[in-house]
Amino acid sequence: MKYIVNKSNNPAYNIALEAYAFKELVDEDEIFILWINEPAIIIGKHQNTIQEINKEYIEEHGIHIVRRLSGGGAVYHDLNNLNYTIISNKSEEGAFDFKTFSQPVIETLADLGVKAEFTGRNDLEINGKKFCGNAQAYYKGRMMHHGCLLFNVDMTVLGDALKVSKDKIESKGIKSVRARVTNILDELPEKITVNEFSNKLLDKMKETYPDMREYVLSEDELAKIQESADQQFGSWDWTYGKAPEYTIERNVRYAAGKINTFANVENSIIKNIKIYGDFFGIKDVKDIEELLIGLKYEYKDVYDKLQTVDINQYFSRMTVEEVAKAIVA
Repeated sequence: MKYIVNKSNNPAYNIALEAYAFKELVDEDEIFILWINEPAIIIGKHQNTIQEINKEYIEEHGIHIVRRLSGGGAVYHDLNNLNYTIISNKSEEGAFDFKTFSQPVIETLADLGVKAEFTGRNDLEINGKKFCGNAQAYYKGRMMHHGCLLFNVDMTVLGDALKVSKDKIESKGIKSVRARVTNILDELPEKITVNEFSNKLLDKMKETYPDMREYVLSEDELAKIQESADQQFGSWDWTYGKAPEYTIERNVRYAAGKINTFANVENSIIKNIKIYGDFFGIKDVKDIEELLIGLKYEYKDVYDKLQTVDINQYFSRMTVEEVAKAIVA
């Protein structure tokens, strides 16, 4: 395994860096990166950005917005938030084994006197409160796993910057976002800084992988990453995209995630469709959108067409019936 030292706090650059390591450094079997962002909201691959954020608040406070390559929900980062990325050629595609890849975090906290555990589909918790969300992406048999660790994040900003949908709160049976999360620093018997915690996590990785060595990016590689940050990950089109004209909107939440569908239907025929959500998937949901164009906007027609693909490649842990019902009643 190799690790990359990254001192940048620019969110677009940091997402571009992990994307470069993921898609270009394919000869490296395993890569580990730690990174810290300036205040930012990081949007999941399939999400409708404008529906996830409090745009007025974000613009007023100069918070960055960047879309990542993996699915899942939106998260808030600041300079007291530690992120880690693990990239591997050795993981079986489609496994979504969050628990295994979260183990170094759990062990690091155990060394510091804190008991953490893996819960739900992708969370890490201390005493029932979430402090880490995880996500994964796949590309040509290669897997990227990343986690967002709340170390000493400003919870007030977190709650104000993110629009958390009412159905998500109700589905978890709680009253507010802030009641569900905790900062690692609040749980530590002996207080340390986020950089000290970062060093301890890197040490744990080196302990777990004794042959671990640093990968030093060349000037040419750094230039390519910066170009990607400027032209893709920092662009309006990548972050917001173009929302379709639509006549029908549906929002359905399952245990495996939310599906938000916008469909332009004329004379009962699907003319255009866009699918958003915080679900996970290996393949691009654009395939499903293109598959449905031209169909009758009827449950049976949509269901029958979805039967022709492996739906779990696009919507992990969902059935064809669930996806069809999310698109049309």
